[in-house]
Amino acid sequence: MAEPTMYILKCSNDLYYTGSTKNLKRRLKQHQSGHGANFTKKYLPIELVYFESFSRIDWAFYREKQVQRWSRNKKEALINSEVNQLKFFSKCQNETHFRNYKKV
Repeated sequence: MAEPTMYILKCSNDLYYTGSTKNLKRRLKQHQSGHGANFTKKYLPIELVYFESFSRIDWAFYREKQVQRWSRNKKEALINSEVNQLKFFSKCQNETHFRNYKKV
């Protein structure tokens, strides 16, 4: 039986695509055949690298939108089950961030 799912695909250009669906098996076939999202059809083949199942589609959609905003490093920590790294990659890594400011 199909269930609401948030998923991450790795495309042939080495970028990640994050989506959600009610039926993961059907959606993967759509992506692989070029009938999925405009982004994935340009960068076939795709590979499923991560997914989370939910009891409601709106929760899967909410999680999709959350993960879409994440950096590549944070997505890879999730994909590789490196939960301890998620907090680290949540912090601002910019050189101009106040944590990196050095008084002269």
